Amino acid sequence: MDFAYTDRCNEYRTKLLAFMDECIYPNEALYEEQIAATGNPNHQPAIIEELKIEARSRGLWNLFHPHEQWGPGLTNAEYAPLAEIMGRSPIASESCNCSAPDTGNMEVLTMFGTPDQQDTWLRPLLAGEIRSAFAMTEPDVASSDATNIELSIERDGDHYVLNGRKWWISGAMHPNCQIFIVMGKSDPAASPHRQQSQILVPMGTAGLTVVRPLPVFGYFDQEGHVELRFENVRVPASNMLATEGDGFAISQARLGPGRIHHCMRSIGASGRSAVPRSASGWPSAATSWTGSPRLGSTSRWCACSRSRRRG
Repeated sequence: MDFAYTDRCNEYRTKLLAFMDECIYPNEALYEEQIAATGNPNHQPAIIEELKIEARSRGLWNLFHPHEQWGPGLTNAEYAPLAEIMGRSPIASESCNCSAPDTGNMEVLTMFGTPDQQDTWLRPLLAGEIRSAFAMTEPDVASSDATNIELSIERDGDHYVLNGRKWWISGAMHPNCQIFIVMGKSDPAASPHRQQSQILVPMGTAGLTVVRPLPVFGYFDQEGHVELRFENVRVPASNMLATEGDGFAISQARLGPGRIHHCMRSIGASGRSAVPRSASGWPSAATSWTGSPRLGSTSRWCACSRSRRRG
């Protein structure tokens, strides 16, 4: 496979790098100051909304979306370098409306949502007006295997009733989080990969409780990784995504691109953290990456590869 940047990718990289230098890095301190001033770690700082307006005006909006009806239509190979760049700052992805878990949720709604579901949830997400969460992981089972999911989704007339627990649900404490995509078991008697379904549950639905934020290595991240409790949560049958039994297939369609996005953002974040900055704010790959005795052979190999590609 040819991993060389396409002309379209290079155009977006140029615009995005300028946006990072001119708008993102200079406002990181202000972002932290605005949060600290409220005493609320989940406060949405005003600077984010300003950056979103600026990003949209520069054509740096919904870059992740591969469907041209809803976004620029970049391929995964074209978007990956952009995700790496945005990963260099904790405020870049949201400023460009490319934050997880919204990116995956928007793709799910694009591929599997009904027109009504898209009008109600996809369009506001694409506009950056609301945020969302994806509820899959559970405390009592190895949730990386989706066939283990136990939260029950039972049909009751024109509704579904949900009972169970979820945890490590990212983004659920964001003040703009309005909708959950919830994965549960709708037919225990079906074949293992047809037992699961995914359904839309609005924030504030009766019986849905945000129990607590959960720490990661003793650290409570902004927007939260929370525990949720579902107690007879009742939602309309029209909230089902695709059809009953499609949950496993939906999760695979969602998580594939998401893994690429996360990995590339992590590369960007680790690169910025590990390497001394040059006068321009970003080191020369040929010198700073390869010259450090702290770097192992794999790191030096990756750095040299990056240097050749950028050259």
